[in-house]
Amino acid sequence: MRVLVVGAGAIGGYFGGRLVEAGHDVSFLVRSRRAAELARTGLVIRSRLGDIDLSAPQTVTADVLRQPFDLVILSCKAYDLDDAMASVAPAVRPETMILPLLDGMRHLDALEARFGANHVLGGQCLISAALDPDGRILHLSDNHILSFGERDGSRSARVEAVASVLSSARFEARLSEAILQEMWEKWVFIATGAGITCLMRAAIGDIVAAGAAQLATGLFDECTTIATSRGFPPRPEFLERTRLMLTAPGSPLTASMLRDIERGRRSRPTTSSATCFAAAARTEMAARSSTSRSVMSKPTRLDAQGTRLRHKRALNACYNACDQNPRRGER
Repeated sequence: MRVLVVGAGAIGGYFGGRLVEAGHDVSFLVRSRRAAELARTGLVIRSRLGDIDLSAPQTVTADVLRQPFDLVILSCKAYDLDDAMASVAPAVRPETMILPLLDGMRHLDALEARFGANHVLGGQCLISAALDPDGRILHLSDNHILSFGERDGSRSARVEAVASVLSSARFEARLSEAILQEMWEKWVFIATGAGITCLMRAAIGDIVAAGAAQLATGLFDECTTIATSRGFPPRPEFLERTRLMLTAPGSPLTASMLRDIERGRRSRPTTSSATCFAAAARTEMAARSSTSRSVMSKPTRLDAQGTRLRHKRALNACYNACDQNPRRGER
């Protein structure tokens, strides 16, 4: 199976590198700068679960991509999706499968509109990884899970073939018969966690300490309702586990979106919020919700100075302002 990994950053580089390590035919679709870097340094992964040094990974840039691939693993950021689809189009043939690892749900509609429903699998990953200043991929935890499956839940011959390839690599590959359910549950978690920690510029533990946990649980309930209205009610074990995470005293949990905002990096605040309100509009519910309106729209309004509200007095002031003026985020 010929595999094209779109991007060789922390996510694509890690999973793609593991596939190369396992002996598979993998190419990385990258920009010229990353191609030059990989030619100079190789693809380097540092992980407690096993390091990798690939001296000459196969790379290709969009301007010369012509050959077809059997599987395209899409690991770009949401804000790069349009460019990624245009770049990968020459590699997509009638039998090509596209396995997206983006957060959220909206990208499925975009991919289906561009390439057709039959090309698009469901997928997600659970991993903590980052690029260091030298371009090395640092695996920061023991999790390296890639879940995938047909969106209708079937175990087709083609997805079994994908499973055979992915399961041979040194990461946890899960062929799921409920991949859309899992993706919607991840969306509920991310939409809640990113919304509340970006709004408050604070970790979950700080929000709880300030007596504002009900904002987090309120937003969680609304996101849960939206997923339910789309036909994917979150499962009881997910609800219990996530509610505990969102109300845990002393928790350092923050969203990666907040860390991007604090560091002045480009972020993707519209990914979860746009999905939230598009779903709400289609189902005629939650569109007037004060919690989701204020929380989900705030990340694009607040400055990106990187200062969290880490003391109770400042956080309480923000909480009280939202509580007293629930339509504040509508501007």
